[in-house]
Amino acid sequence: MILAGGQGSRLRPYTDDRPKPLVEIPGTGTPILGHQLAWLASEGVTDAVVSCGHLADVLEEWLDKADLPLRVRTVIEAEPLGRGGGLKYAAKALPRPDEPWYATNGDIWTRFSLRDMAAFHHERDAVATLALARPRIPWGAVETDQFGNVLDFIEAPPSPFLINAGLYVFSPEFAELLPDVGDHERTTFPQLARSKRLAGYQLPQGVYWRAIDTAKDLTEAAKELASGAGRAPQ
Repeated sequence: MILAGGQGSRLRPYTDDRPKPLVEIPGTGTPILGHQLAWLASEGVTDAVVSCGHLADVLEEWLDKADLPLRVRTVIEAEPLGRGGGLKYAAKALPRPDEPWYATNGDIWTRFSLRDMAAFHHERDAVATLALARPRIPWGAVETDQFGNVLDFIEAPPSPFLINAGLYVFSPEFAELLPDVGDHERTTFPQLARSKRLAGYQLPQGVYWRAIDTAKDLTEAAKELASGAGRAPQ
C-alpha cells in the first residue's frame, strides 16, 4: 500500500496541480511514485493499493497512462481520515487481506531488500515492523575533545538517532487495530509497543533513503541521483 493522500503543502508550487507522489525528481523525468513502483516490482511485489486524496483525479490519470510494472488499484478518501484511518480504509482493498502486507508513505525514495525486512518481521512474530533510518543532519557538525578544543568539522554527518523511515510490514490483524480516523503512530503503535509486538528494522548501512518533503529535498535527491547514490533499480 502506498499512502498518497497528503496535501504536500511544503512542496508548493510543485504540488499546486498534482499530488506530492507525482512530483518529478529533477533529471529523471519520473515522479516519486514511478520510482516507488519500479522498486516495489523489482522486490517481487505484484499488487499495490494507492490511497489517494488531494488531486486524486490527477494521480489516477497518470496511473491510467503509465506503463506500470505491477497491478495498481486506487482508493480515494472522500474526506481526510489521517494516516491511521487512511491505512484502515485502504486495507479493505488489499487483494489478499489474510496475508502480511507492505506499506509506504508516498514521498519516500529508497531501495533495500524488502524480503530481508519481511523475514525480520516474521522472526520476531511482530504485528507491525517499522523500517528505521539514520538520516544525515542538514548542518555541519563540530567534533571537540574533553577540554573544548575543536578537532574536526564533519559535513552533514548521520544522525545519532533512528527515525521512522515511513516503510512498514504489517500482519493481517494489524488493520483491525487501526483507528477509523487519526494517526496510528499516536494510537496503534504505542499499544503494540507496550505489548512488545512492534519491531524496528534498521536499514542496513549504506542503503539509500530520502523523504522528499521540500524543494530542497528535490534538489538533494537530484544531486544524489547524479552521483549514482539514489539511482532507481532497473
